[in-house]
Amino acid sequence: MSDTDLTLWVRGEPPAHDAIGTQTYGFWLYMMSDALIFAALFASYGVLDHAWNAAGGPTARAIVHPVEAFWQTILLFGAVLSGSLAMAGMKRRSRPAAAGFLLLAALLGTGFVALELRDLVTLVMAGDTPERSAFLSMFFLLVATHGLHVIFGLLWMGVMIVQVLAFGFTAPVVTRLLNMQMFWQFQAAIWVCVFVFVYLQGAM
Repeated sequence: MSDTDLTLWVRGEPPAHDAIGTQTYGFWLYMMSDALIFAALFASYGVLDHAWNAAGGPTARAIVHPVEAFWQTILLFGAVLSGSLAMAGMKRRSRPAAAGFLLLAALLGTGFVALELRDLVTLVMAGDTPERSAFLSMFFLLVATHGLHVIFGLLWMGVMIVQVLAFGFTAPVVTRLLNMQMFWQFQAAIWVCVFVFVYLQGAM
């Protein structure tokens, strides 16, 4: 299979309606449903983030660490930047560049997940489990849901690295790369909300 004609960056009039555009639009619709899920989680967290929902357990101020979350933010943003550079490699039809930057993004994303898991395990080891209070249940659910999305993105990256190296930039591969990058950037946007409303606000 030959590489597809990458007309996604053509200046001037947009290209005619095509299969790649249709499939990326469909993925946008999926992400809107995912956004609704996170909106519900943030709304629930906002309701439960009060001392009377702690049930004698810790409040947000006792368990969140904004400085550590800042380093997670750096790792995730670095992964998003690497993913964008992989898209630039796709534009240049460079398989090594696209695969290499995807690998870097995956490594940075793995570091993000490792720090997040460490924080959650530390809470569990201290006895601050989701069963202890409604607040902790919502905290774990929100953070873990985002973490699972990131893990899914990492697995997706691994598959795409193999496909880029094996098949090049065919239309199906390009479509999957574009959808993956949108998904990855969406996770970064959600993490900004987590960092602000959970970690920064919780530490005040």
